[in-house]
Amino acid sequence: MISMVILLLLTLFVFLFPLWWEWPFTVRDKKALSKAPSWDHPFGTDGLGKDGLGRVMRGTQRSIEIALIAAFLVTIIGVLAGAMAGYFRGWVDAVIMRFTDLILTIPLLVVVAVVSVGLPGSPWYTIPVILGLFAWTTLARIVRAEFMSLREKEFVEAARAVGAHDRRIIFKHILPNLAGPIIVAATLAIAGTIITETALSFLGLGVKPAPDVSLGLLIQESLLAFKARPWLFWFPAAAIVTLCLCVNFIGDGLRDAFDPKQNRIKA
Repeated sequence: MISMVILLLLTLFVFLFPLWWEWPFTVRDKKALSKAPSWDHPFGTDGLGKDGLGRVMRGTQRSIEIALIAAFLVTIIGVLAGAMAGYFRGWVDAVIMRFTDLILTIPLLVVVAVVSVGLPGSPWYTIPVILGLFAWTTLARIVRAEFMSLREKEFVEAARAVGAHDRRIIFKHILPNLAGPIIVAATLAIAGTIITETALSFLGLGVKPAPDVSLGLLIQESLLAFKARPWLFWFPAAAIVTLCLCVNFIGDGLRDAFDPKQNRIKA
């Protein structure tokens, strides 16, 4: 709950406070070049006079947006693929699982590099789309295993006996019983996406440096000036750690809440 409150407050801050902040991430303060944190610039400035707080807020915005889009795609694709494979089995299961194995053999870094080189002017949302299209395999396997177990339960047999068609059985009877694992997996996918986007931006394959910015890009840009201007590194790094810790704690809490095996009565 504490992590949820912190994450909510942080999200509201980075999306709403820039509306009043006098130093947006693109504005330069030519009188404050490479300045340490101060009252006017709480997170300091870079060599061009750009405000550190404004850039961290913008980078956090972009990282959250990327994580949410990628997690949404991972959840939709993973749930549908796993549900179809686990419920119908047979040749449907074989085709979907072999396709899943194929996706697992494709290096994500290579795909992003090809897109980045082939489409140099591609918008920022191509990154979460690529992540979503290649990161759903684990969730699909989880959903498939659960479907293969639940499809043999009595309530599913009863639904078939009264004439319920497959689509109704899948979406009305089986999927609601998997809400817990799906929500937990989707939550943890957000943290994983933030880390992946940071790594890609650090390698120059993520969000383009001009005019946009992300937390990973801020980390990458600050390395050359780490000794002279360490605040350019530590503030975006702290934002990444805070986001990932909050999301992971929320995921662990949801897993404990949805899994009755985690709730043991102490003597």
